[in-house]
Amino acid sequence: MRDRKTQGEGRRARGAIGRAATIACSTLALTGFALAPAVAQAATADELASEAASLNQQLQQATQDYASAQAEVEGIQSSIDQNEEDVAALEAELPEKRARAAESIRTLYKFQQGTPGLIELILSSEDFNDFISTVTYIDAIHQRSTEQVTELATLSDELAQKRAELTSQRDEALQRQQTAEQALSSVRTAQASVQAQADELARQEEAERQAAIAEAQQAVDAAAGAAEVSPDGTSSSDAAPSQATFTTSSGNTAAVEVPSAPSADNAAVSENTTTSEQDGWAARIDAYLAGSPLAGQGATFAAAAARYGVDPRISPAISAVESSKGAVCFRPHNAWGWGSSSWSSWEEAIYAHVSGFASGYGSTMSMAVARKYCPPTAGEWYASVLAEMSRI
Repeated sequence: MRDRKTQGEGRRARGAIGRAATIACSTLALTGFALAPAVAQAATADELASEAASLNQQLQQATQDYASAQAEVEGIQSSIDQNEEDVAALEAELPEKRARAAESIRTLYKFQQGTPGLIELILSSEDFNDFISTVTYIDAIHQRSTEQVTELATLSDELAQKRAELTSQRDEALQRQQTAEQALSSVRTAQASVQAQADELARQEEAERQAAIAEAQQAVDAAAGAAEVSPDGTSSSDAAPSQATFTTSSGNTAAVEVPSAPSADNAAVSENTTTSEQDGWAARIDAYLAGSPLAGQGATFAAAAARYGVDPRISPAISAVESSKGAVCFRPHNAWGWGSSSWSSWEEAIYAHVSGFASGYGSTMSMAVARKYCPPTAGEWYASVLAEMSRI
């Protein structure tokens, strides 16, 4: 294919403004077709769209994480507030409990000082039952006094432990909330950055589009002006018509076209495209291809575009520029100047081209695509494809 392109070498590539975002070019292994080298730059529109979708999912997750962390903090704070109420109630009881404990300690001390020894206790008892009753009484007094002291110590320990636990839980929850908030902020910042890149990319792509269209128009006007001048330099209304042409990717000669709708906005389609929408594209493409070898393939183009997420106008438009809609194919069923490939049917060829375009160029048409698809005459090729797309 490169030999067939030699007739186009030396022609000045059109398009003055460099695209801010093109895919780092690599070899496309599609039935022997190799892409021309390109300078790796920033993200493409497709890559930015993919990143935006990923960030949107991250935003949803980050929002949920932050809401969960915030709810956890609020729940723990509620527990702390309840615990403080319990603490206040316990502290209100502490003076009385401290007094009881102190009294128990004093009673126990006095009792221990005044209690006779075991021998004296046995000798002073009238009988064994009296002895058992006395011992039981002494033990009860001792136990009661000990419980009073132990209760005070236990309540104080529980109070301190619960406060410490809740404080620790709140600190951990606040840390998780802060982390979630930072993650949420980071995602929002990334989204803003991606949106800014997308806006700048759209601005530059529009500038490139307008520049390519303007240069194509200049070429057309120059050719028309040359036709009005006779060989001796005088103006002649009978001069033979002249047309601006360029060499396509397949090596054919095509007329330079100027889009009637300069913006030629990209049409987004995907596997989620409804049957009604797909049928609408099929009808539009069939009307565009009527009378050509590709006539009746609108449904195939529309289905392939939906499967691979490509603007459904791109493949039919390229076929018009490269082969007059399949009329001048340099290989069987190869209407797109697609390497050295050939296919056994239009259906097979269409799916192969749309799939290859999606993997090697993206989903939309741009000057960056033109530089890779038809490097020698990228500007003329781009303007002409846009012109064909505007007719669909």
